[in-house]
Amino acid sequence: KGTVLCRGPYAYFHYMQDRMDDKGWGCAYRSLQTIVSWFRLNHYTDRSVPSHADIQATLVKLGDKPKSFLGSRQWIGAIELGLFLQSYLDVTYKVITVNRGDEMDQQGRALVRHFEEEGTPVMVGGGVLAYTLLGVRYDESLGKCEYLILDPHYTGGDGDVSFIQKKKWVAWKSIGDAATAGGDLFV
Repeated sequence: KGTVLCRGPYAYFHYMQDRMDDKGWGCAYRSLQTIVSWFRLNHYTDRSVPSHADIQATLVKLGDKPKSFLGSRQWIGAIELGLFLQSYLDVTYKVITVNRGDEMDQQGRALVRHFEEEGTPVMVGGGVLAYTLLGVRYDESLGKCEYLILDPHYTGGDGDVSFIQKKKWVAWKSIGDAATAGGDLFV
């Protein structure tokens, strides 16, 4: 069983930060902010972590979204994250599609390779939820994985790391586990 993790520091972005009430629609934005913070904190860029408005404006400027998207509470997904990262940080992105959450373990080798070669956090989306993946434990003999999930659905304060860990807002999870916010982790 091999464990690989994101390399280097990142900031945890989650619902209700920066006086932004994004509960119910902002999880992918928060995952994107965490990913951009990794690039910043690891000295790959000096660009600031974008606000929701910055993300929306960039997607409109790129022609991915109409002007009515500005100031909305519309979700974004993996494609929008990739387009934003490509434009904002000039990095390439890869989207891996699985048809159902129970197929996630089939991507174990690809995720191990990502963390070994790139080391960045990864946004994982499923259904209407998005998470930030910080690592993977892959048991090649069984083809099974555990995922270190940083959950952007957390709505509490930033200072209580022990509470965040105790309540499993950051925790190792497997296929079939419940999401901390409720429901299935991978749909």
